[in-house]
Amino acid sequence: MRLSRRAFLAGALSGAAISRLHGRGSEAGGAGGGGEERGGGAPIRFVRFEVDGRRPWGILDGEWIREIRGKPWESAEETGKRHPRAAVKLVCPAEPTKILALAGNYRSHLQGAQPHPEPQIFFKPPSCLLDPEGTIAIPEGTSDVHYEGELVVVVGRVARKVSREEAVSCIFGYACGNDVSARDWQANDVQWWRAKGGDTFGPVGPWIVRGIQAGGLLLRTRLNGETVQEARTGELIHDPATVVSFASRHVTLFPGDLIFTGTPGTTSRMKPGDIVEVEIEKIGVLRNRVG
Repeated sequence: MRLSRRAFLAGALSGAAISRLHGRGSEAGGAGGGGEERGGGAPIRFVRFEVDGRRPWGILDGEWIREIRGKPWESAEETGKRHPRAAVKLVCPAEPTKILALAGNYRSHLQGAQPHPEPQIFFKPPSCLLDPEGTIAIPEGTSDVHYEGELVVVVGRVARKVSREEAVSCIFGYACGNDVSARDWQANDVQWWRAKGGDTFGPVGPWIVRGIQAGGLLLRTRLNGETVQEARTGELIHDPATVVSFASRHVTLFPGDLIFTGTPGTTSRMKPGDIVEVEIEKIGVLRNRVG
């Protein structure tokens, strides 16, 4: 089943339609977005992978990937092809028109400063995205590049001036992210374009999970196996639906767009050879080496 481009861009993907497309009823999360667990169904993990010179999407099913047609927020119709997980390379599960990111969205990261009453959003360019297991490159001119483990929201339908209640149905699912940040550039440049948006500064993955509640997930960041950040997503000052609603008042969000929701606690410098892992409960582990 396929929707017309006109209907899709109008945001007319109903709950019934997305359930039929995904063939999972309430397991898919209900409305055409809304990566919230309903009906006790198992979460669905959507992966993007390389095979035969292509980068299709699929559903992770144990040690196998069931290939689907198109992008998961458009259709989860299966092609009938199955691929061994170990035989393919996972790539970044994202093809966004834009990436938004939150500053100061955990009290533990504010170090005593008062939180802003509105979400503080900045842009990261899509060119910063990095695959799971990809190498974070420390560019010339900076010596203070930090990790920032974060929950990432994946938009599933067009959102323009939506209420908080409507925003829930605009969320397709969630992934792990690392908002890599060059602190010296962040402190000294007028804009954060290179401090937050440099090439490889946006690892996302290892997949998108649909069908979970995002309010109380345990987030851990590990550097060379040592836990360096730990918090629950319920500690977010502005939760995902609030952020989607606020952002949609000013920029139209399209299916596949990403929102990094902010990092907790303190961070520290990474060096070449380090391994950084962002693990979020019910999602998985995003692992990257530093080069």
